[in-house]
Amino acid sequence: MQGKESQDKTTVIGLQCKVLDYGFIRVVDTMGNDFSIVQAARVSYGDGTKTVNEDKGLINYLMKHRHTSPFEMCEIKLHIKLPIFIARQWIRHRTANVNECSARYSILPEEYYIPEIENIAPQSAQNKQCRGGEISTKEAQSTQKLMEESSKQAYQNYKILLGGENETGIAREIARGVLPLNMYTEWYWKIDLHNLLHFIKLRIHPHAQYEIRVYAEKLAEIVKQWCPMAYGAFEEHVLHAHTFSRKQIEVLKKLLSGVEIQGEGLSKRELEEMRGVLK
Repeated sequence: MQGKESQDKTTVIGLQCKVLDYGFIRVVDTMGNDFSIVQAARVSYGDGTKTVNEDKGLINYLMKHRHTSPFEMCEIKLHIKLPIFIARQWIRHRTANVNECSARYSILPEEYYIPEIENIAPQSAQNKQCRGGEISTKEAQSTQKLMEESSKQAYQNYKILLGGENETGIAREIARGVLPLNMYTEWYWKIDLHNLLHFIKLRIHPHAQYEIRVYAEKLAEIVKQWCPMAYGAFEEHVLHAHTFSRKQIEVLKKLLSGVEIQGEGLSKRELEEMRGVLK
């Protein structure tokens, strides 16, 4: 048992993934692996006589039927560097332990996120909380320039308030108030596998903000290496699976029976969701 866990840990601890321009995710430590999930489910302390295929089958069963506690036996600790505005979205996931770099004690480096041209878009006409549509290259370049100039000016003001190189100015906890939301912060983030997979499911979705989605994609790559059987089960039964309402299931039954449907009490959005899944 010890050999399995030790061998797994050497494959991910220290792994670092670059994200955005200055961001990264680094694996600090892990506890447990695929075998730990199986062990917890069987309440056994030995290797037992089960085969790899049987272990895989059990993990798929647990994932499919939402038996979540065995997945909580695995934990991972990550060092993450990310823009402050993404950190404020991220922290809404309250199922982790977080310790963030404090600008009361440290002077933040001049590192701020400027989106690539292809990731700059106007406000969506349909969705009030995200970008959507197209923008000209010239407008995107102007946006980049304005963001960079604004960020540089804010950082200069920050340094002035701190008193320059002599650092004889006002307190850091006050000076940080002029810094923009696209500045980078860092934290240590520890979470169990069950809640990490839930985070990935929500934040890897195409409707999630691009900047947090790329972090979720890197997290998915890490989990694939750390717990490959669990991630495979997650892809099969959660990430690429779909849930239908009772009314939607009734509509599906009629469709399979060759009965023509007329909406059957579903809203336009519900019908569109069904069509999107079944295409």
